[in-house]
Amino acid sequence: MDRISTETYDKYIKALMDISQAITSDFYLEDILKLIVMVTAKVTGVEICSLWLMDERETPGKIRLKATQAIDPEYVKDRSLNLNEGVVGYVAARNEPLIIKDVLLDPQFKEKDMAKKLNLVSMVSVPMRAKEGKVIGVLNCFTAKPHDFSATEVNLIKTVANQAAVAIFNTELMVKTRVIQEELETRKLVEKAKEVLMRRRQITGDQAYRWIQKRSMDTRKSMHHISEAILLSEEL
Repeated sequence: MDRISTETYDKYIKALMDISQAITSDFYLEDILKLIVMVTAKVTGVEICSLWLMDERETPGKIRLKATQAIDPEYVKDRSLNLNEGVVGYVAARNEPLIIKDVLLDPQFKEKDMAKKLNLVSMVSVPMRAKEGKVIGVLNCFTAKPHDFSATEVNLIKTVANQAAVAIFNTELMVKTRVIQEELETRKLVEKAKEVLMRRRQITGDQAYRWIQKRSMDTRKSMHHISEAILLSEEL
């Protein structure tokens, strides 16, 4: 990675294309995260690439390891950091890249035992910015030998990270939208099924709802499925 060649630029462009295609695909988020770290590690030639995402469900906020192409269990295990904790937390909180020449000598890098085991030396950590510059995660690249990351290299990695952030943001939005649509569809079906039961059994709306709910629990099938069955039987 000492010199940025035309071939390396071409690899970065290909990487951005791969990630862009993932944005419009039906990949699940986990698949996209794996694709991002694999592509980034391949085109940069780094030893390990890891991706951390913000977890806004917790207060105060945390950032969690979500994907890496490393196969060592020591690195793959579930980990989280507070904002401002360690290199990842620092980059996420300050929304700016951080370059470390030797992670074993840097007091901010917390996982020195892991670095020794995996022979990691230099690293660059960049924020993943989505819309309006919001940081949704951090992308780390580690080398197995001492390396001075150039401004060009950092900018290229930042470009990949930001494109990845768009893919992740859009995927999460798509999943949320799909869940909402499914929930609305289920509610419509349940309401129609309630009307059928109220008419058939001469019961109230609450009683009809509880009947569908109990049937769902007894059969271990969703209320969506039970409601569809009721409406289908009405048509026969």
